[in-house]
Formats: sequence, C-alpha cells, structure tokens
Amino acid sequence: MADEEIRPARAADVPVVEGVIDAAFRPYIERIGRVPQPMEEDHAANVAAGKVFVTGEPVTGLVVVEAFEDHLFLDIIAVHPTAHGGGVGRRLLRFVDAHARALALPEIRLYTNALMWENQKIYPKYGYELVERRLDGPYDRVHYRKRLY
Repeated sequence: MADEEIRPARAADVPVVEGVIDAAFRPYIERIGRVPQPMEEDHAANVAAGKVFVTGEPVTGLVVVEAFEDHLFLDIIAVHPTAHGGGVGRRLLRFVDAHARALALPEIRLYTNALMWENQKIYPKYGYELVERRLDGPYDRVHYRKRLY
C-alpha cells in the first residue's frame, strides 16, 4: 500500500472519485447542517481540467488541487473510510508537497470547515499553519497554509 502510485484521474475514474468523496464527506452532513462543498463540486470538470489525482486500485484516496501564480490550492483531500489509518492521507499530503515544489510554488493553501475538527488536528502535524477563520457564504472555514521555501 505504501508504494501505490498517485496518478492523474481519468474520465473513467469520475464515478469512483464521486464515490470516495461521498463516503468521506457524508458523515459530516449532520454535524455541519448542510452538504459539504466537496460533495457539490463538478468532479467530471475537475478531472477533465487535470486537477484530480487518485491512488489505490480500486481508488481509495484522492486530492483535488489547483495551481495559482503564488500557491497551490488543496481543494479536496478525501480518503475512503475503509482505508482510514493505512497512510493514504499521509501519502496524498506528501504528493501535494512534491507537486507544489515541481511547479515551483512557494506555498500550499487549504481550508476546512470549522466543524470538521479532526482535520484541524491533522494539518498542523504536516506543517500547515493556521492563517484565519472566516465565514465564506454559509461555510465557517479555517484557512491554513504551508510554506515550502
């Protein structure tokens, strides 16, 4: 498992990408009182744009990233609940670091819902620092960044 590749998602992966995101985020609906934003994104468009990278056979984890001039935005990281504790998330976060460096971007940015407190324990362990907490429309978000250089 530790040596499974992380590869760009293909059009044929869209249903499984949707399935992993649904399985990973569905438990939060009741807690946050609404469908988490990752469940509402256009996953086919993200795959077609080259923003989605997957791992596992079958796919057990994925990231959705977008490069900007001064940072890489980590839009979604999702691990299927059946793969929790197997190091998939750690490998995906390392991949995001490597991807940002390959693009010569100095930092990675992300946010998580303030009620997804599990994530707020994880990100600092991987070098992310809290930037701010703010309301973005109906979402209460905690923003993080990780400086690479």
